[in-house]
Amino acid sequence: MQEPAPRYQGHKSYEYLEPHSDYRVFALAPELGRVPGHDLGLTDAQQQRVTRLLTEHIAISLHEHPVILPEDVRELRAYNRTARQRTGYEGLSRSGLTAVFDNFMAGASCVTSENGWKWNDLVYAVGMRLSDVYKQDYVTLATSVADIHAAKRDGRLALVAGLECSSPIENELDRIDILYGFGIRQLGIAYSQANMLGGGLSEKSDGGLTHFGRRAVDRMNKLGIAIDVSHSGDQTSLDVIEASRVPVFITHAGARSVWDTSRMKPDEVIRACAERGGVIGIEAAPHTTLSEKHPHHSIESVMDHFTYCVDLVGIDHVTFGPDTMFGDHVGVHNTYAANYGHDAGNRPEHPRVEYVSGVENPAEAFTSIVGWLVKHDYSDDEIAKAIGGNTLRVLEQVW
Repeated sequence: MQEPAPRYQGHKSYEYLEPHSDYRVFALAPELGRVPGHDLGLTDAQQQRVTRLLTEHIAISLHEHPVILPEDVRELRAYNRTARQRTGYEGLSRSGLTAVFDNFMAGASCVTSENGWKWNDLVYAVGMRLSDVYKQDYVTLATSVADIHAAKRDGRLALVAGLECSSPIENELDRIDILYGFGIRQLGIAYSQANMLGGGLSEKSDGGLTHFGRRAVDRMNKLGIAIDVSHSGDQTSLDVIEASRVPVFITHAGARSVWDTSRMKPDEVIRACAERGGVIGIEAAPHTTLSEKHPHHSIESVMDHFTYCVDLVGIDHVTFGPDTMFGDHVGVHNTYAANYGHDAGNRPEHPRVEYVSGVENPAEAFTSIVGWLVKHDYSDDEIAKAIGGNTLRVLEQVW
């Protein structure tokens, strides 16, 4: 974990409002020290190299939910219904990141519906969070590659607003333009369950990208919105990659050849993404990127997927989208399993963990990842590509 960024001045979410009067107060999970740190066994020289690499190079997490959860996970639904999820500014200030793709947990906001992904809930989730971002001077909304470079230069952290799912647009193509106007620069096609655009990974059959989905991909291309197929079905993913005029992201997933579940991507999809210039971000949410070699989910399991994908398509097409948050991520999955639908399908037996050691939250994830890469003798150039350079290359084409 890095020292706090000098630009961070201690802002806490909604501190400009009056607690209990303007918003409901919840006891929150700690941003730092909730679980024991993960010891990679680095030497002092290796640790210094980690710090140098994160200082010198742009580091971008391709997928996170950097919000602070309630300390008592049983309060999660009540907390999310208020639409005032707290951003973990202090934790982000220690992350070493230059930019973070923030996916706003719109499917869990459930302000107007227990099922989430409603247009009004999405507007609440994005509007409330960004209203708070605009009231401080460390995290800044990024809508261009230039904004990411400016954040690096100025000691800030660039937040890229993204959504994992396009279900809230329903059959209204112009809502994509509205989202672009709100600052959204990354959109997923489907979140596990099928929608108007295409199939989700939890469905038994996947009919692929729909006619409306092709029109939506075209509109995203015209606007300059990065497309994500992480939760899309295999055929839909292939169709999107083929239909898009610019490279596509798999922002947070792993390799099905390493861990055989529908949540992971088959070699065919990973190759197709890379062949069109795209990038896969390796996932680390609990009980996703496991491996037979490391069935207790930890950074070692995660990196088994990284090394496999690098061997499959080359290091120019692999990065990281850890998909972490501040608090009990396992509890989130348990609370919203029926809503999310991503636990469907083949699920090999494996030990359950309370957290993913080494990549438990946004404050520690990239420090641990860079530490692992340093320990395993990756070059500075390879590490720079894997932690941000590859993502920047795609964004320069997409945005």
